[in-house]
Amino acid sequence: MSTLAHTMMTAARPVESGLGAAGDLDRYPYAEAPAAERVGPPSWEGADDLGRVGRRAAGSRGRGLHGQLVQQLGQMIVSGDLGADRPLVPEEIGQRFEVSRTVVRESLRVLEAKGLVSARPNVGTRVRPVSDWNLLDPDIIEWRAFGPQRDDQRRELNELRWIIEPLAARLAAGHGREDVQQRLADMVEIMGHAYAQGDAITFSRADTEFHALLIQLAGNRMLEHLSGIVGAALQVSGAPATGCDRPSEGCLSHHARIVDALAAGDALGAETAMRQLLTVHPEVERVVPAPREH
Repeated sequence: MSTLAHTMMTAARPVESGLGAAGDLDRYPYAEAPAAERVGPPSWEGADDLGRVGRRAAGSRGRGLHGQLVQQLGQMIVSGDLGADRPLVPEEIGQRFEVSRTVVRESLRVLEAKGLVSARPNVGTRVRPVSDWNLLDPDIIEWRAFGPQRDDQRRELNELRWIIEPLAARLAAGHGREDVQQRLADMVEIMGHAYAQGDAITFSRADTEFHALLIQLAGNRMLEHLSGIVGAALQVSGAPATGCDRPSEGCLSHHARIVDALAAGDALGAETAMRQLLTVHPEVERVVPAPREH
């Protein structure tokens, strides 16, 4: 019996929703909020003058003064409110945000580690161009998700997944780890239960774990690390965690075909099924553009 047939036959069982979120998604403050309830960064008027920037009420996110300042400055930089080569004067920042020099200094160090600012003797601290940013940093991913670069980020992440996941599926077919393959089948079954009961949250969690497990099965640690970042980023950005725009039988079918191909050791079949899954998403036209006419 195929994985899909088994899934649909058992879809009436109770759903076990206590899944571990792959990629430590809980560390992203917006990961658990429904898309309709997500809000973007605050609108700061006159951001060219830090004196007119109000302090954001970030305490609700569980951050201390240091974390709040990193959040505020980071969002301002990523949104373009503080443009490239903009000087950041510690004393001015401390006064406007009512924090100590120590908090300012440590916050700027964090931003420097992310590639957002640079500090040089006799020059001071300045905002760096986008080309210098660590775009795979979870915080930068989050800040981009709610700024003017949101569409670009979504496109870039989809393109990255199109490169990574079909290859991972092909590699995974060469590793006969029955325990992981069984776990993948379990995720498809849980997705089937969730779909039958209209439980989109459980569906998404099982979906996310499915893709994380598949990368693990590929046996490439660097690929696994990159996949974790991409999966978490998709959650933060509001894009679907997988190729499925929403739970559907078609989405389930593609996942089940991947599991069946892996069980049969069919590398090409697994890769093809993954590409088909990714093309379920309407964004695929932007991910895989048609050939240009010359």
